[in-house]
Amino acid sequence: MNQAAIEDLFAAAPDLAPLRTRRMFGGLGVYSGDVMMALVAYGELYLKVDGETKPAFEAAGARPFVYESKGSRAVMSYWTLPDPARDDPDDAARWGRLALAAARRAAGAKRPKASSRARTRASRG
Repeated sequence: MNQAAIEDLFAAAPDLAPLRTRRMFGGLGVYSGDVMMALVAYGELYLKVDGETKPAFEAAGARPFVYESKGSRAVMSYWTLPDPARDDPDDAARWGRLALAAARRAAGAKRPKASSRARTRASRG
């Protein structure tokens, strides 16, 4: 799956645009703005999930991205696009929006707050 195919898949969701891809780990990272909302690996599209959205993906029969690392299996927070959404642009758009929301929540959680050291310096100044 390439960038044009991804853009076609999510054409019913202009709010996800502009979408861009970036090569990574033998696949592609799919970005909306500055957050990675999906990845393409082994020819399969995986969408970002979190605690809020994972139950919906599970209920729809989606599968997690799993890879082998150092003799053990690692499960990532990316799940396949549910099969019915592959042929339904409105459904694909809905899943894409869920993925983008999860990606934004994850990005917000990762943003470092001012370290205690920086706060200490600021309070002295």
